Amino acid sequence: MHKLPEISNVIIEETIAGWNPNVMSINRQVTVVMYHYVRDLEHSRFPAIKGLSLERFRRQLDHIQANFTPVGVEDILDALTSPKLELPANSILLTFDDGYSDHFLNVFPMLDARGIRACFFPSAQAVLEHTVLDVNKIQFVLATVHDVQHLLDQVLAALDEFRSEYELLTREEYASAVTEQHRYDPREIILFKRLLQRELPEPVRTEIVRRLFAEYVTTDEASFACELYMSVEQLACMKRHGMHVGSHGYSHLWLNHVPPETQKDEVDRSLDFLQQAGIGSKDWTMCYPYGGFNESIVRVVEDRGCRLGFTVEARNANLDTDHRLALPRIDTNDLPS
Repeated sequence: MHKLPEISNVIIEETIAGWNPNVMSINRQVTVVMYHYVRDLEHSRFPAIKGLSLERFRRQLDHIQANFTPVGVEDILDALTSPKLELPANSILLTFDDGYSDHFLNVFPMLDARGIRACFFPSAQAVLEHTVLDVNKIQFVLATVHDVQHLLDQVLAALDEFRSEYELLTREEYASAVTEQHRYDPREIILFKRLLQRELPEPVRTEIVRRLFAEYVTTDEASFACELYMSVEQLACMKRHGMHVGSHGYSHLWLNHVPPETQKDEVDRSLDFLQQAGIGSKDWTMCYPYGGFNESIVRVVEDRGCRLGFTVEARNANLDTDHRLALPRIDTNDLPS
């Protein structure tokens, strides 16, 4: 097995400006593209949510079919099994994270009509329990409230009521705790997200996110979840039509920030979900939430027979040099649309 790339929590800054798919190797390389929301943004209830419009997605599919050769997971697995097997010229694999209803209602019909296979990675908890994942609650709060500093002030002000129960840092220490940069978000948004995704103790951040979502988005979480995510039946339908459905964990945690026992539980519960949905776990794949992975979670998925793992390192994948359980992916914004 190839050596794992160096683990880093710093999200890559470099863009792929001027990148030309026609000059990359046609041998064992594949461009893996990552998508999230794909919807009619202009006419939606949340036009500020960060996603791809339907028109941009259509144009991007046109560009992909004109310049790339779409492949499926089976093609990648065949190439890994046979080291001398070449992939088609300019191979590209499309992946869609989080299991949004966008993917069934908007993406699936377009892909099916063009004969393009793709990978879909739902978080099991959102589908089974009709709860909105904290990552999505944060996104919709940000799509509703444009004054991020006001939101940050609310988060930091709320910390005082939890200090007697939890060992919390000062407001100033939390404000300076996040130094990483993101290719698409300014620092104040990164700070807001990181505080509520991983820096604060889990019970504290969960309660603060719950309050913000109820205040700014909706108090009817179950109805919102049913509208936001695919159902088991929709996932199974896409599977029957040749799409690949893999694991995105159970509750969308930063898997490189939790202990091994939690990693095992997240993976095992997600695999149980795939079995219950009739999708099965043969040739199963893992898409690490937030792209967060480390040696421990790689061992967990490998021990359970995982065939491929996907990160968010922004570059093309080379099957001869990249670890099969840590394949990089570029963002949809790196492709012309």
